[in-house]
Amino acid sequence: MTNKPSLTSTWQSPSNLAIVKYWGKKALQEPVNPSVSFSLSEAKTTTTVGLVPRQDGGFSFRLDELPVPKFEKKIETFFNAIRARLPIIENHFIEIESTNTFPHSTGIASSASAMSALALCLADLQQQVNGKNDLDITEVSSLARIGSGSASRSVYGNWNLWGRMAELPESSDFHAIPAPVDIAPVFRDLHDDILIVSSQSKPVSSSHGHKLMDLHPYREGRISQARRNTLELLKHLSSGNFEGFAKIAESEALSLHGLMMSSTPAFTLLRPNTLAIIEKIREFRDNKDIPVTFTMDAGPNIHLLYPKEFLNEVSEWEENSLKPFCEDGRILRDHIGKGPEKIISTK
Repeated sequence: MTNKPSLTSTWQSPSNLAIVKYWGKKALQEPVNPSVSFSLSEAKTTTTVGLVPRQDGGFSFRLDELPVPKFEKKIETFFNAIRARLPIIENHFIEIESTNTFPHSTGIASSASAMSALALCLADLQQQVNGKNDLDITEVSSLARIGSGSASRSVYGNWNLWGRMAELPESSDFHAIPAPVDIAPVFRDLHDDILIVSSQSKPVSSSHGHKLMDLHPYREGRISQARRNTLELLKHLSSGNFEGFAKIAESEALSLHGLMMSSTPAFTLLRPNTLAIIEKIREFRDNKDIPVTFTMDAGPNIHLLYPKEFLNEVSEWEENSLKPFCEDGRILRDHIGKGPEKIISTK
């Protein structure tokens, strides 16, 4: 048993959805290619961290009020990597309580929301101990990256970019930045309906998938593809070209899963209903001339993307045509969000 925490911090941080995918890394959580994403609004993690003064350190972790041993190792590795930057880790026992609004480990970037929320809490507490209250969001992005690469992007709202490109001098492998273009109106209120094909945990973790890129036969081609797509996508986000955006979104999603299926050892996270939904989306777009597209993260679930103005038409079609392919008819309706929020206790 520990004593009552001397200080606490609670942050709510979103998952993010990458359009250009991060797949493969080097050194300490540095990407081999750039990625572009937007932060969600409803898919998020709320984390409370409490500090208990204790010279031998240590931590406890609970998700939805239950211990999760498989996550404890990841947190321990994270703490070991950042303890020199956050002295509170050395001289406090750290109590972590977390909860998600969506199923974890199913390809909805739960590590992005979880690790960004944890990084925000820890950085906030370090500032409190130091007698300060101004967070350096670039530093928080760098800390979050060490816990989970995609978490570097979740500390910002709206559209973000992570990964160094010579054409974008403000970009970095060590932290994400807000997308360095003016975003056209059609992409400021983009909707993302997450079609839950399966809520089961993935049989192969993203960390393992990243590792398999080290010796992948298509590694260099993939890096070149992602760089081209990043520059093209930024142009489409600025000009409002939804057709160009859709081509990149779908190509990136299928390329990601193609890389998995051509790894050694090979693996697939797609399910029959995943492919059925993709065909339904393409059929609807062609027949109705409504701008819809899709992407996927490292999992079987589909993210259906479309402008806000088509919400009614798309929702009716989803109910009739896509819901039967979803696990228990489950669809999580989301949209672009404003980023993390500090939760102030009213107790």
